[in-house]
Amino acid sequence: SRHSRKAARGSMRLEKCWFCSSTCYPGHGQMFVRNDGQTFRFCRSKCHKNFKMKKNPRKTRWTKAFRKTAGKELVLDATFEFEKKRNRPVKYDREKMAVTLQAMKKVAEIRERRERAFIKKRILSKKHLEKAANLRELKQNIDIIAPAAVRLRQKVKAAESEKMVE
Repeated sequence: SRHSRKAARGSMRLEKCWFCSSTCYPGHGQMFVRNDGQTFRFCRSKCHKNFKMKKNPRKTRWTKAFRKTAGKELVLDATFEFEKKRNRPVKYDREKMAVTLQAMKKVAEIRERRERAFIKKRILSKKHLEKAANLRELKQNIDIIAPAAVRLRQKVKAAESEKMVE
């Protein structure tokens, strides 16, 4: 049928939402064309409404732009170069296509590995900061904790002495 041939060719064009950077699949979302001819694609009405309210995507917490500016996602990486849109037509070559698909898989694996390492590094640095903050709080409030600790030590010593007596 006509639809299966179209899917087999792989002619599906995936756009990026201007506001949140998620993918806009064909037939989904909205497109806004400004008077100067610039087009903006939105994946859902939430993004379109925020755009109309002149919200800054870098300050809106749920967007990809916020996550990148806040340092929660990988920003500078060579693997992002492969994702850029290219509008130059290229003659179809089966071998070249096969090599390209293999390279795309490899790039995706590399990116996943780097993202995992980035997240792990972020979590570890967060743990160090949290530990330092906890120690500072303990030092400040040691007068509250000290009497309870002394009583606990006395109970432990009493329990040990009872076991030795028995």
